[in-house]
Amino acid sequence: MATIFTKIIKGEIPCYKIAETDKYFAFLDINPNSKGHTLCVPKKEVDKIFDLDEDTYNGLMSFSRKVAKAIEKVVDCERVGLTVIGLEVPHVHVHLIPLHTMEDARFTTKASLTKEEFERLSEAISSNF
Repeated sequence: MATIFTKIIKGEIPCYKIAETDKYFAFLDINPNSKGHTLCVPKKEVDKIFDLDEDTYNGLMSFSRKVAKAIEKVVDCERVGLTVIGLEVPHVHVHLIPLHTMEDARFTTKASLTKEEFERLSEAISSNF
């Protein structure tokens, strides 16, 4: 059965897309730790990051770096943090989180954005990718 991320990649579920290549996809997290929180995923559906083949793993990290650089151009933050937890959805995903304090990395406080704010943000980051 396809994961929610596979359904997002296929366009079956709407998202605020940031970037896409033939192998990777990035979109805003709709329940963000902070403004600009983005998920990067391989299009290939694999549950655990260390089960990815080496080329896909390295490609995901390279893709995530490019997305993080685009986020930094748009979102005022101290830095963009990267975390991989992977318990919520059985599909590898990298969290890119604009950090102001360590609290932004803890998944305990969430930012609230309107649909219009999500749209403007995704367009701005995407145009810097």
